[in-house]
Amino acid sequence: MAIQCYCFRSYMKMRIGHGVDIHKLSPKIPLILGGINIPSALGSKGHSDGDVVIHSLVDAILGALALGDIGTFFPSDNKKYKNADSKIFLDFALKKIKEKKYLINNIDINIILESPKINQYIDTMKNNLSKILSINSNDISIKATTADKLGFIGKQKGIMSTSTILIIKDER
Repeated sequence: MAIQCYCFRSYMKMRIGHGVDIHKLSPKIPLILGGINIPSALGSKGHSDGDVVIHSLVDAILGALALGDIGTFFPSDNKKYKNADSKIFLDFALKKIKEKKYLINNIDINIILESPKINQYIDTMKNNLSKILSINSNDISIKATTADKLGFIGKQKGIMSTSTILIIKDER
């Protein structure tokens, strides 16, 4: 008996990307997450504005498109990007999505940070990202967790974000 298999891929081209970003936390610098300034005694130290959420999202997009990572296009030794707004990296990644004729289906973001508690800023981050990405905020999930006082994150020496994205071919 022959079994026919209809591969979902033949009907719709989907790609998944995953990104990770980790930064040191330091005093007297802003904590910017998802393009939003979060009140905090410690901020995310990076070559640009240190926004681990946007950086991991850019890596997820570039990964889904098989284009490398954020450092490929925006190396940390390039002075042009010193203290840059991470939105320029996200705008670049969005341009690549459009060039390759894909649409964002949904995004799942995790933020791992011991302190401050950021749950009250999640909706603001989602709304900000949805405007930048031109997608519905319901297609963006952002979750925050701690490291239960373990490791460099638990000791408030660092912050980490992961992002997963599903993009689909625009067949219009």
